[in-house]
Amino acid sequence: MRLRDILLALLVGLGLWQLIVVITEAPHYILPSPWRVAQAAYKSRAIIADNAWVTAAEVMLGLLIGTLLGVATAIQLALSKTTERLLLPILVFTQAVPVFALAPLLTLWFGYGMGSKIVMTVLIIYFPVTSAFHDGLMRIDSGYRDLSLSMGAAKLNFMRHIQIPNALPSLGTGLRLAAVYAPIGAVIGEWVGASKGLGYLMLLANGRAKIDLMFASLIVLACLTVILHISVGVLATRLTRFAQGSSLK
Repeated sequence: MRLRDILLALLVGLGLWQLIVVITEAPHYILPSPWRVAQAAYKSRAIIADNAWVTAAEVMLGLLIGTLLGVATAIQLALSKTTERLLLPILVFTQAVPVFALAPLLTLWFGYGMGSKIVMTVLIIYFPVTSAFHDGLMRIDSGYRDLSLSMGAAKLNFMRHIQIPNALPSLGTGLRLAAVYAPIGAVIGEWVGASKGLGYLMLLANGRAKIDLMFASLIVLACLTVILHISVGVLATRLTRFAQGSSLK
């Protein structure tokens, strides 16, 4: 995703937004114009920045913890067939439970601070990271496996030198998905109960009929998501290049 493409998409989106406002003649308390939202963002830049830092911290911590747990789980599933048979169905079953429904419970258990939002973010990204990385670990050419067995290589050495390097591109795919899902978890937690964050600010602005401020907060959240996605995309590209370099050695 290049900067030029992002700017072009932004200009097209703003143009369509302004066109809808002009055609529908919607009042500003229903659909404010881009210029009105920009004015609200500038006037409230301090409070938006303060709440944006909170949401960004929740997202980054949740993404880091969820990634580490997902990687560790995927490796354990690949190492042990027993663990795979027992744990994998449970992981799939947990996806049948709407994560949104758990938000009130998490707020009750972990409080109204950052803890419940971080846990919500971890729950949302944990399965995509685990599933993608585990799939990559298991997609190994049987020739490599047979060769390692004939040479008496230990399972951990095979995992370290063959499976993990070849599964890094799959991990990159999981991380790209996680980067998009992570802000959703943080905002859902803030909607249920919080005193800081962009989700809290959106609810506060909506309750006070400051729709322009609510739109400004939403746009800042979208910008944070795009920045996170681009950053993770760069990391995923480097992981893929590292895997290709390792496979050539």
